[in-house]
Amino acid sequence: MSGVSASGNKGSFISRHFRKALAAAASFSSVLFSGHALAQNYDIGRIPLPGGSTVGPNEVVQFAIVVGVTGAALLSVSWIIRSRNRVNRENTALRARVADLSHMVTRSETLLNLKDQRIVVWAGAEPAKRGTAQQNKQTEVLGQLPVASGAPQDTAAFLSFGRWLRTDSVVALERATLSLREHGRSFDFLVETNNGTMLEVQGQTTGAYAITRFINVDGVQARAAQLQMQNNELFDTLTMLYALLNRLDQTVWTRGTDGRLNWANNAYVQAVGATDLDQVLQEGRELLGEQARQKIERERVLSADGTSQNQQPAVPLTGSQSASIATFRDRLATVIDGDRHMLDVAEVACSAGSAGFAANMSDLEQVRAELQRTLRSHAETLDQLSTAVAIFDPEMKLQFFNQAFAKLWSLDIAYLESHPSNAMLFDGLRSDGKLPEQPEWRRWKESMLSAYRAVDPQEHWWHLPDSRTLRVVANPHPQGGVTWFFENMTEKFDLESRYNTLMKVQGETLDHLAEGVAVFGADGRIRLSNPAFAELWSIPPTIAVEGTHISVIRKQCKELADDRYWDEFVSAVTGIADKREGTQGQAELSTGTILSYAVVPLPKGQMMLTFVDVSDTVHVERALKDKNEALELADQIKNDFVQHVSYELRSPLTNIIGFTELLQTPGFGELNNRQREYVEHISTSSLTLLTIVNDILDLATVDAGIMELDVSDVSVRDAVTAASERVADRLREHDIALKVRIEDAVTSFRGDANRVHQVLFNLLSNAANYAPEGSEVSLDIRRRDEHIVFSVHDNGPGMPKEVLDTVFKRFQSHSNGGRRRGAGLGLSLVKSFVELHGGTVDIRTAPSSGTTVLVRFPLDARIYRTAAE
Repeated sequence: MSGVSASGNKGSFISRHFRKALAAAASFSSVLFSGHALAQNYDIGRIPLPGGSTVGPNEVVQFAIVVGVTGAALLSVSWIIRSRNRVNRENTALRARVADLSHMVTRSETLLNLKDQRIVVWAGAEPAKRGTAQQNKQTEVLGQLPVASGAPQDTAAFLSFGRWLRTDSVVALERATLSLREHGRSFDFLVETNNGTMLEVQGQTTGAYAITRFINVDGVQARAAQLQMQNNELFDTLTMLYALLNRLDQTVWTRGTDGRLNWANNAYVQAVGATDLDQVLQEGRELLGEQARQKIERERVLSADGTSQNQQPAVPLTGSQSASIATFRDRLATVIDGDRHMLDVAEVACSAGSAGFAANMSDLEQVRAELQRTLRSHAETLDQLSTAVAIFDPEMKLQFFNQAFAKLWSLDIAYLESHPSNAMLFDGLRSDGKLPEQPEWRRWKESMLSAYRAVDPQEHWWHLPDSRTLRVVANPHPQGGVTWFFENMTEKFDLESRYNTLMKVQGETLDHLAEGVAVFGADGRIRLSNPAFAELWSIPPTIAVEGTHISVIRKQCKELADDRYWDEFVSAVTGIADKREGTQGQAELSTGTILSYAVVPLPKGQMMLTFVDVSDTVHVERALKDKNEALELADQIKNDFVQHVSYELRSPLTNIIGFTELLQTPGFGELNNRQREYVEHISTSSLTLLTIVNDILDLATVDAGIMELDVSDVSVRDAVTAASERVADRLREHDIALKVRIEDAVTSFRGDANRVHQVLFNLLSNAANYAPEGSEVSLDIRRRDEHIVFSVHDNGPGMPKEVLDTVFKRFQSHSNGGRRRGAGLGLSLVKSFVELHGGTVDIRTAPSSGTTVLVRFPLDARIYRTAAE
């Protein structure tokens, strides 16, 4: 290596001096050429020589050139020989120097290649400014590390630190190396290989080089390095834990062996009202009260005796060390910021001291209670929904269902509360024939259960075998599970179908109505109208269409009717009023047609106009009014006549009855049998006629609205007795028995005693007229709610329907199997008197089953001026 270097130096030296000689010869030649050129320019002649010969300029120049070149060569050779001797002496010295350096390098490599260290030398610029290939060319690795250390022997693999060092060591080494090469910052720390071997890494700079040395640590040094590494890790972990605990909202503290606080987190400092940790430690501020701390201390004593239930078994630490940990866990009360709080306190104690943790359970309990209330409220709300809801957890187990879900599928509550799986529920519904049949059941079920793996909700439509249609939505939960919604859409579809049908029917109906209809929007334009509207107002069909403004319609109808009608319509449709009210009326057109109109407000500011041709109705109504007025006048004349005649008849009848009674007295003389018989007939007929006249007068008084009841306490038994005595002769005449039944609770009621007597007499007389001979007439009196009910029954032939319809009409007399035909006023009078008391009359009859008349008097009669006819 040194010989090659010396020979190279010698050759370069000779060539350098040879180039200098050639340069001198070339300079000399150029001088000669310049003289030759000068001679030619000045035309110098030939020069004579001894012996008679001459020399020309060209020969002189040539000779000068030869002489110059020869001299230059000789000078160069002499210079080269001297220079070569000097170079040989220098090469000899250089060879000796190279030999010494080679020896030194060999010795250094021998020292560096020991099996306990490896050196990485980086040279050149900063690594950030070089590529990977160029860095590898500028990086030199020397030495070896033991194979057992886990460091690779290959240079490229060794420089890939991430392959054989632990992650934290790689990060620290790369940061330190980068700082060393960029800023020249030295370092010295320990790294750990993947197999747990400790290596000491030192970094420093020398000149332009950055050197990193990896030193294998073994024996005591390895143990010390491992302990140092563990210490660093524990310190970092402890620092991290302290930082984490300071971020917690729960209070955390530690105590020394003397039981005094030696650390607390920020939450503890805030809880005891201190400004910082130093104040807490100096003043010994305690979160828990004295009793609570004594309770914890007692637990420690019990733990030391081995009798505590909270004592934990020995926990292995590093190596063979172990520690017995005593724990305490309980709910303790304390005061924070003047409020009483319940804390969940946990404390562990060992020989090194104790550490405690307290979580404020007051807010948690409040939140838990609020959550429970919210869940109950949600459950109660969902139970009120008509939509069926079922919630399944991530394991497809049923966790919640509402009443609508159980009702929809007709499932047993006990079965649902057993938390069946979703797949089992589907299978059960299918076996019961409640789910739609599927050609491939397994694939269909898997597609439904894919909702548990989906992100977005899935919607399905199920058409059940019982003709119901369900909208099914599967909503997946972010934490897993699915909520199923089953909405019964059968009624909606049915309503929609019926709505569409109804709209079509209404449209067809509207188009075929004889009544004109037009609906105007809030903007005054037609929304819909039927042909009758255009026909009634003689509007062209091209105008009475949707979108036509009401002002256009008004112009078309201006000549048919007075302006005031359409002014009212326009005001109702386009006016702005706080309260929209409908109106009705009649409009008489110029053609003689009379339209009955109605303005009806509709939702959304719409207004409907309806028109009906009532021309014929109005004409008939007018004729009926005229006829009714005439009938009312005739009825008034009739009433006046009847009243007048009745009063006029009453006086002669009274005289006839009086004179008849005088004739029957012995003081006026004896009468023969025929005379006596005639007088009795006269008396009976007069009394009958007087009764009829009195009845007519009573009805006339009722019709005139001037009859007033003399309300007092009416004894039921007295009224029955009085009526029975008046009808007793007629009953005996035809061998008819009267059976009276009065409930014990019935004694009296408020009413007009005379009118009650008349009512009972007429009822019994009517029953005696139709009851067969030898039969029985029953009178039942009982109390029902706030009424006294008189029930009179006979076993007569009953009333046919045509008779029953007119039985209460005046002067409507029907024999219908009766013994005699009356004036037709008895039941009319009964109905009038009963209704004056505020009661009712009801007849129950059927052919061949007799007749029952039910009369209901209120317990406390009100005076009615007018009785229903």
